[in-house]
Amino acid sequence: MVSRISDGRARPSDIRETMVNRSTLAVLAAVSAVGLAAAGFAMRPPARAAEPSGPDAGTAVVARMDFSRSVRLAGTVEAVQATTIAAPRLAGQNQNSLVIMRLIKAGTTVRAGDPLVEFDRQEQIRNALDRKAELNDFDQQIKRRVADEVAAKASDDSTLKQAESTLEKARLELLKNDMLPKLQAEKNNLAFEEAQARLKQLQETYNLKRQAAAADIHILEIRRARSESNMEQAQANAEKMLVASPLPGVAVIKTTWKNGGNMVEFMEGDEVRPGQPVVEVVNPAVMRVRARVNQADMNELRQGQAVHVGLDAYPELSFPGVVDQISPIGQQSTLSPKVRNFVVLVLVNGAHPNLMPDLTASLDVELERVPGSLVIPRDAVVFEGEHAYVRVKRGGSFERQDVTLGPMNTHQVVVNSGLQEGVTVARNAAGTSR
Repeated sequence: MVSRISDGRARPSDIRETMVNRSTLAVLAAVSAVGLAAAGFAMRPPARAAEPSGPDAGTAVVARMDFSRSVRLAGTVEAVQATTIAAPRLAGQNQNSLVIMRLIKAGTTVRAGDPLVEFDRQEQIRNALDRKAELNDFDQQIKRRVADEVAAKASDDSTLKQAESTLEKARLELLKNDMLPKLQAEKNNLAFEEAQARLKQLQETYNLKRQAAAADIHILEIRRARSESNMEQAQANAEKMLVASPLPGVAVIKTTWKNGGNMVEFMEGDEVRPGQPVVEVVNPAVMRVRARVNQADMNELRQGQAVHVGLDAYPELSFPGVVDQISPIGQQSTLSPKVRNFVVLVLVNGAHPNLMPDLTASLDVELERVPGSLVIPRDAVVFEGEHAYVRVKRGGSFERQDVTLGPMNTHQVVVNSGLQEGVTVARNAAGTSR
């Protein structure tokens, strides 16, 4: 209520209070209206998703085509003709690691005899030079020892001749004993015996000296032969540092663990152990896939069956193939000791730069083919015990039609009788209304 002044007019303060109250009421009314509208929108049921509609929704047309039944396998691509180039195993007691000096680029096409990898050969060359110097030293020792032996033999021959002459002279003096005094005769006898013993000693010593000299020379020759063998080994080790391709193909660089636990390809400057694989040369013209087959699928696999080969890394690529070999002996599965896996080799017909070893591949082995057969989707068939039927579209409804089936795969089934080409059948027939 607005207060009045004594003359009957409203006061200004009362007028402002009235206007504020009216504005507050208007704002509250607006907020209430917005809240009611939001609550009404939230309480509305959600809109139903659009459902496919049309005369062909959920139906299929019986078509005549080539039916194929296959089994899917997984394997790894490998080369039929391939060789692995490893770091050379050096002769002798050299067990040091080797350093890669030059390495061919991955994917390079090579011919037989082209260099693939070269290792640092400085240590082998140094060993070869050391062994050669040692060999020359033994040659000089042998020559010197032979010369010494020749001189010693000449001196011993001269001494032996003198002893023989002395013995012969003492023998002649014995002939005078009958005419000489007894004392002089005894001296001649002693001189003869002494000369005879001297000659015998010289002869025995002569033979021993020759045997000792021959033994010394033989020892030097053995040491020289050993040194020569070491030199040849060192030279052969130096020649092994350059490895060439034994066959034409494509170079594939092997991988190794580096610091940090990463698998990377070998590169120039890396150290490798003797015997460690570095490069693989594969002939891309003839490739195959090695796959493992569960024992449940073995009875249906035969040599010569057609195969569709796909690469997991390159989905756009596919190749025809054929089953080439089937292992007759199974291997124990890693999942269960009661399950056996068999190895199947599939030859790939065709070549491509991306068809390389160690790629994973999918194999669709064709087990059965029925050309020109009536085919419908498998989900269009309803099974009742040993009988099967489909629902055929006649007018605006679907009617039951018994059928006789042939082979089937995961998605399709062959109809031997009961349907004609061009007839429309319902898919998911088990849920179609009568």
